[in-house]
Amino acid sequence: MLKYLKTKSIIITFFLVLIFFILGIYIGFHNQPSINKITTVSGKENPATNLTDFSPFWKAWDTIDQKYPDAKKVNDQQRVYGAISGLVGSLNDPYSVFFNPEETKSFEDDIAGSFSGIGVEVGIKNKILTVIAPLKDTPGYRAGLKSGDKILKIDKTVTSDLSIEEAVKMIHGEKGTTVTLTIFREGEKDSREIKIVRDIINVPIVETKLRPDGIFVITLNSFSVNSAELFRNALKEFTDAKTDKLILNLRGNPGGYLDSAVSMASWFLPSGKTVVIEDSNNNKKTKNYRSEGYNIFTDKLKFVILIDKGSASASEILAGAMQDYGIAKLVGEQSYGKGSVQEVVNLTPDTILKITIAKWLTPKGTSISEKGLTPDYKVELTQKDFDEKKDPQIDKAVELLMNWSPIVKNKI
Repeated sequence: MLKYLKTKSIIITFFLVLIFFILGIYIGFHNQPSINKITTVSGKENPATNLTDFSPFWKAWDTIDQKYPDAKKVNDQQRVYGAISGLVGSLNDPYSVFFNPEETKSFEDDIAGSFSGIGVEVGIKNKILTVIAPLKDTPGYRAGLKSGDKILKIDKTVTSDLSIEEAVKMIHGEKGTTVTLTIFREGEKDSREIKIVRDIINVPIVETKLRPDGIFVITLNSFSVNSAELFRNALKEFTDAKTDKLILNLRGNPGGYLDSAVSMASWFLPSGKTVVIEDSNNNKKTKNYRSEGYNIFTDKLKFVILIDKGSASASEILAGAMQDYGIAKLVGEQSYGKGSVQEVVNLTPDTILKITIAKWLTPKGTSISEKGLTPDYKVELTQKDFDEKKDPQIDKAVELLMNWSPIVKNKI
């Protein structure tokens, strides 16, 4: 009997020790930092040396695991992508954005060339999704969209909470399908709906025309990879035409590659002259992009550049340099003011971060992003002008060229 009691006592003691051991593990696990509870994520170590407290992030992660009913439906990698998107969103910069694998592929398809959509460049202005420019002879252009139109809805989705990339993704779609945009136009009392049938977008980059009055017109629709070469060919046509009067139409040109803008400016500037300044406020560094010095035109060149609310980015860089040096006179409306520099960083083989790294300044140091470019001659193109196929802006350019007064050259 005594032996039985001793055995029973040993068994009870063993189970008590086991229970306390398990209880200790349980308490220890739940009292440890939340980050240590996450065992399905690699790369948790924070290499930063600052004192940022990451514990709320890991506590939120752990809380999702423990309490959210459908936690298993969102895998850990999707959570990481969501966290990065939120991190970038905290910058409150519409041009800085994270692309997950699906969005990365769409982005790379867009910059590679043709795509299916409506042919409209959009941006965020005053926190509202806004048309920068409808590209010429595209569905959006033919439907009557204008630079400055505010897009309130895409189909039934309100745009106020959409990023640019989310909005572009919704506007894009298969050829032949329809998208309905609810827009508000300055000067009108009510919003309106515009239904647009999507199509494959292939925009002519450069168009040229020699007018009967001897004025040569180059229309540049975008700054693409090969636009610099096409612009050179257009300038050769201009010189072959044996005229000294040139109009460069940058209206509705949303921009593109910086190198193209620098190359184009180089035809009019000596070697080494600043075309644009990249101002990085983050580390107080500036970088000057300089002319390659083709500089084939003399002081006898009579040169007018047309700009409007749809002239943005690289368009503003080229026009701003020509204005600052007194090479050309600007005619039209205030430009868009898209003067920030983005860099694309590969975070993983199939995800990217497009982030703003600096702002553009004209050679004189004027910030393009603050308010855009102010033309030397402000001329508005109204809806009535458009409907009646009148163009007072090009009329003003022609007037200036036919009664040319030399520009005072600026030494910068």
